[in-house]
Amino acid sequence: MNAPSSKSMASLPQPHHPYKVMAVYKFASLPDVEALKAPLAEFCCGKGIKGTLILAPEGINGTVAGTPEAIDALADYLFATGPFGTRLMGAEVKYSFADTAPFLRMKVRLKPEIVTLRAPQVDPNRQVGTYVEPEDWNALIERNDVVLVDTRNDYEVGLGTFQRALDPHTSSFVEFKDYVEKHLDPARDKKVAMFCTGGIRCEKASSYLLSQGFEEVFHLKGGILRYLEVTPPEQSRFQGECFVFDERVSVGHGLELGNATLCRACRHPLTEADRGHADYHEGVSCPYCKDDAAKHAAAAERQRQMDLAKKRGLAHMGDAALTDAERRRQAKRAQAERSRQANKPD
Repeated sequence: MNAPSSKSMASLPQPHHPYKVMAVYKFASLPDVEALKAPLAEFCCGKGIKGTLILAPEGINGTVAGTPEAIDALADYLFATGPFGTRLMGAEVKYSFADTAPFLRMKVRLKPEIVTLRAPQVDPNRQVGTYVEPEDWNALIERNDVVLVDTRNDYEVGLGTFQRALDPHTSSFVEFKDYVEKHLDPARDKKVAMFCTGGIRCEKASSYLLSQGFEEVFHLKGGILRYLEVTPPEQSRFQGECFVFDERVSVGHGLELGNATLCRACRHPLTEADRGHADYHEGVSCPYCKDDAAKHAAAAERQRQMDLAKKRGLAHMGDAALTDAERRRQAKRAQAERSRQANKPD
């Protein structure tokens, strides 16, 4: 089974792509996360699913990809038949599709929080802001009495954001607390609307603002991804592309693959204009890391290894690279054994 249709983007077209991508999060009480980790990893690996899932006592968060059948089986495992029981029912789930594998390997990680804010007073299971459906978002953010805040990090904002949105210029979500203290005032900013990629940050951000005395706090339900999926381009107030944390790098309206790429030296997302900059050298450097010689040297060597692997018809990273490496080791052992047998005294 899939997550409830109201959460799982049932209106998303089902194109013929080999990979189905699931982005999922849910704040839920999971005190048994250590016992849940191994079975979840075993299930995903057994289905050929790759990506990252984060487990914490407060819930689950992550993005994975696999065949449509494998991802549907994972949804059934998470929301009904697996060891989570019904605790993840009602999770925020988004599906999209890809022609190539967005991830290289499968990882299940245990962390103290599924999205790190380090604010013990925040509990999204107890208190969050008012959810705003994508269909109602434009009307809200066009009001003059609403302060619109992008809760994502600066490199994400740089690829695209909503018109009139404030950029906190944070490099990590933990810094959002400092931004609130310095730039927002509950006595002045009576109505605050926030948004993020998929909605999870805003669960915590809205809970944090309410704990600081802000009266009316709104957040975009399902995040930018949900908005881009259901909003016709001609009605959209989102400008640019939305950064996603996998090899797709960015998506646009309809969750179609975007044009952004990653700098392999510093991992900063790059627009077409960035790639046309004089300081951009494919696989080696970009305008954002142009002065970091150490990163350039490491990236240049990595690019050389990638080019060499490609020339040899081998994978360079991920599970495929491990398979190729094991195949080469076995071939060498077989060759050594043949040589030993050939040279064995009669």
